[in-house]
Amino acid sequence: MWQVWVLAASRRTPTLNRHLAYHLAWVAGVLNSVGFVAVGFYTSHMTGITASVADHLVLGGWRIVWLGVVALAFFLLGAMTCAVQFNWARRRPHHHDQRFALVLLTEAVLVLLVGGIADQVTWGARVWPLVATLGFIMGLQNALITKVSDATIRTTHVTGMVTDIGIELGKGLYRNRLAPDVAVPVQADLGKLWMLSALVALFFVGGLMGAAGYLLAGFVVVLVPAALLFAMALPPLVLARRAARETA
Repeated sequence: MWQVWVLAASRRTPTLNRHLAYHLAWVAGVLNSVGFVAVGFYTSHMTGITASVADHLVLGGWRIVWLGVVALAFFLLGAMTCAVQFNWARRRPHHHDQRFALVLLTEAVLVLLVGGIADQVTWGARVWPLVATLGFIMGLQNALITKVSDATIRTTHVTGMVTDIGIELGKGLYRNRLAPDVAVPVQADLGKLWMLSALVALFFVGGLMGAAGYLLAGFVVVLVPAALLFAMALPPLVLARRAARETA
């Protein structure tokens, strides 16, 4: 893993943002698949959930309707929580360097709770809280990477990324017949194409590992992404606390 301990640092670079997104895309893939294999419901992509709510309102599938509403509501709450935490820390000098790490720490704790508790709950009783918790985590994470990348990267769903991959591939295939002095040549952004392809691939690999891991070991499989999230979140928090003690 690429310098996990610096991924939540307050000073950002495009490279740092990309590598944080790679890790979070994998985490999202794991959690999304675990949620589906465990209770038969995806929690990462709000487009599909919104469409499913609309469809089942017509078809009369009220359980799916209410699960969808819960997932949407908690995804929204997760994004709101990220904004509150981020801006609270950003406006306070002693916490400014912790603004990314605090959000990741919240996600890590929630994922740890899922891994430690969910297997102890019966299937029927776990559906609603699991959908709510995973929806909240997805909203929290997607809002974080949106803030980090100035809304250029997403990690919990791949629709936009696949669209952008198609655009870049189309630009790469385009034949520039006009002279450069007539029109600006069309060129694919190979760096962007590589990044988007890697994000989709990591989400996919995370999905494979999450589904297989859940079938083999149950919810304990999510302790792996929880450990990764803690590894990203804790170093900036420790450094900021140490700096506060030295200046006190």
